[in-house]
Amino acid sequence: MDHYSCVQLTHLPDELLMMIFKKINNMQVLHSLIGVNRRLNRIICDPTFTYRITLLTFSSDNVAHPLPNTMLDRFCSQILPKIHHNVKYLRVESLSMERVLLAAKYPNLYGLSIFNVKEETIQRIFTGEKFNFNC
Repeated sequence: MDHYSCVQLTHLPDELLMMIFKKINNMQVLHSLIGVNRRLNRIICDPTFTYRITLLTFSSDNVAHPLPNTMLDRFCSQILPKIHHNVKYLRVESLSMERVLLAAKYPNLYGLSIFNVKEETIQRIFTGEKFNFNC
């Protein structure tokens, strides 16, 4: 009879888990593992893992697409409010930009990439009342 060793994800040391998670898209890791348990939350909410967040997908022809609504809902209601202070750089698609920016305050945000945006949308958002980026 063969005996197989079964190593579960939670049996691995924190450092190894972080190395593994850094090789995977952090959007997928956050969406899949946040809320599973305290230990995984602590690891995946680490600032070295959550400083750059990409909330869009790319098709095979390199066209940006918004996240599916269910995934975006979870990011805006549960994930971004937990990691907002770590986020230094956001990449969003124009259709979801407003929801993402209103989901939390980003006190350390220094970079924002917006994909598929029209000039009039930029003017409306950055000079409007919801987001006042005028200095």
